[in-house]
Amino acid sequence: MSATIIPETSGGISTASAMRRNFWRGVWRVMRRKPSRLAGAVILAGFVFMAVFGPMFYPDNLPGDANAITRPPSWEHWFGTDPQGRDVLALVITGSRYVLLSAAVTALITVVFGTGLGLFSGFKRGRWDTVLMRVTDMKLTIPGLPLLLVLATVWKFGNPLQMGLVLGLLGWGGVARAVRAQTLSLRERGFIEAARGLGLSTGHIIGKELLPSMAPYIAMNMLIAVTGAVYAQVGLFFLGVLPYESNNWGVMLNLAVFQAGAMITPYAIGYLLAPLLAILLLTLGIVLVVDAMDEIFNPRLREE
Repeated sequence: MSATIIPETSGGISTASAMRRNFWRGVWRVMRRKPSRLAGAVILAGFVFMAVFGPMFYPDNLPGDANAITRPPSWEHWFGTDPQGRDVLALVITGSRYVLLSAAVTALITVVFGTGLGLFSGFKRGRWDTVLMRVTDMKLTIPGLPLLLVLATVWKFGNPLQMGLVLGLLGWGGVARAVRAQTLSLRERGFIEAARGLGLSTGHIIGKELLPSMAPYIAMNMLIAVTGAVYAQVGLFFLGVLPYESNNWGVMLNLAVFQAGAMITPYAIGYLLAPLLAILLLTLGIVLVVDAMDEIFNPRLREE
């Protein structure tokens, strides 16, 4: 018996390895077709590297220089200094961890929760669909900004995981609705009917048949959720809704406008432009990568 199992197992492993190799070769082919897609991937990789390793090169509290307060961009300080004499570029790098970590947590919660609920609701139909969609509709009627304003009075959001958790729980409704609509369309296809005819379980059909077909849509929603989370938290910190207990791009924008006077003082313009350029560059990278998602997850498009 062992003689028959070993070849099958090794054959299964080699087949899975070959499929993974072919997938990544296809991804490389898709990215290489348009240099802009490679540029987007490099930009996102650069931001991830900056968020993970950048703060390690700086102390928790950046030292200030009393002789270099609100200086314009120079060779020594590429984006100038802030009103405390700290290097603006260093502030952007150290502040990236909070922004990107909370955005990643937001995207993960939004996509996982919204996708799971939408898939299950659209496939099961009946009472489950009615109950879950009514809950989703109730969620969509809750205004996010007023709720965040209330929460900010009792929750300081000093931890990026807290920020990501709240934004994620506030943002899954739209994804659930959209995934349900896609599921209702796919559940009537022939391959789903065949899977049902074979008596496969609901979990198997959803996980092995429906989910792979929706992979491009889910991946795009995750990247878009990252962008939305960045805008949401930066906007809240810029408006002064949340306390300045952590260094991030939103705090920088607020201090640049209302403390350093970047709108009227040319010397402080670097303090304002640095976080704005970081947000715009991150958005550009996400848009360029999203452009390749359909081809990456569609074998036919990858081979064309």
